[in-house]
Amino acid sequence: MKETLLQAVEADLFRPWYRLRFSAVVEARFMADTSARRRRHLLIAGIVALVIYDLYIFNDYVIRPESMQTAAWIRFGLMTPLAILALYCVRLRLPPAIREATMAATLVLGMLCSSLIFYLSKSPYSFLDTFSFGLILVVGNILFSLRFSFALVSSLLCGVIMAAFVVPYDHTDSAVKINTLVLFVSSAVFTLLANFRLEASERQSYLLLLREQLRANAALHDNRALTKISITDPLTGVANRRHFDTMLELRWDEALAENTLLGMLVIDIDHFKSYNDHYGHLKGDACLRQVAQEMQNHIRNEVDLVVRYGGEEFVVLLPNASASSTMRAAQRIRQGIEALAIPRAGPGVITVSVGAAALRPHKSMESATLLSIADAALFQAKRAGRNRSVLAPLQDGPLPA
Repeated sequence: MKETLLQAVEADLFRPWYRLRFSAVVEARFMADTSARRRRHLLIAGIVALVIYDLYIFNDYVIRPESMQTAAWIRFGLMTPLAILALYCVRLRLPPAIREATMAATLVLGMLCSSLIFYLSKSPYSFLDTFSFGLILVVGNILFSLRFSFALVSSLLCGVIMAAFVVPYDHTDSAVKINTLVLFVSSAVFTLLANFRLEASERQSYLLLLREQLRANAALHDNRALTKISITDPLTGVANRRHFDTMLELRWDEALAENTLLGMLVIDIDHFKSYNDHYGHLKGDACLRQVAQEMQNHIRNEVDLVVRYGGEEFVVLLPNASASSTMRAAQRIRQGIEALAIPRAGPGVITVSVGAAALRPHKSMESATLLSIADAALFQAKRAGRNRSVLAPLQDGPLPA
């Protein structure tokens, strides 16, 4: 999925300059990633625009005192409540298209109300309103930065509404009307060009940033995969000896610092050589994988570490363990492997012998001490007849000289 997205991003970076929308998968990602920021921007810009729109009541008071009440009703009784409702809807996390359409409709409504105030006034100074109509385009195309398709449609509708009220207005000269239309069209063209460039710049920046993020994530994923390969036994999928050496030192230092016990199991598959000789290496490999998986089923996944130490020998590292919990883990693993009922070369099933040890690290000890003690316990388990677990005496403190 990420590779497909990265390919789509690369293709969109070279799309024609006039095409703003991305391919479907990238467009969906763009909308999702920018939705919260876009919603916040529209809310703030909408509040600012509404406040300024309502402040024009002072302009009405100066220009058309005779129709002051009508202007106030249109501004505060009609436009303001509907604008607040639109902003509330935007806050409700509407789908992107509906959100843009809601804000565009608010602009068209603003143009309708402004044109209505202008048309209902008979003041000789009303023609001055025509010079402020272009501000509505500035609000929608620059301040709101509506997506270009919505900016284009709303600008056209605003132009139609404005012309419908200005052209038949009797109290303005034809020269003023023509000037108003020319000024409005010029404002529409300039603000739409600016709107197009703003959106194009935003989208291009987003594509470049997304490409770098996807590349970085892909590189991180590859590095993690390589790291996992380097510390994993390819046959069984558990940790390899290299990783064990690293983790043993780390867990040893942790136990030393926290004054806790560190447990270890050394596990050997009983009579595995005869099993391998009898069934062949493919069956032997399958047996090793089953045994390793069963060990994973009986440990603390986020804490303990199962390791293929070599051949048919495994090690389990048990941080922050006690002697009793170490022995219980040994018994669970031994019984679980026996319950697999893997037939062996002779009578019976595959079993394991387990040497268990727990000690409290001391500065005078080496980390290899724990492995040696557990290995000695494994030797005792084998001498005692195999298919059993032997716990070495608890080592709590420095070993005797």
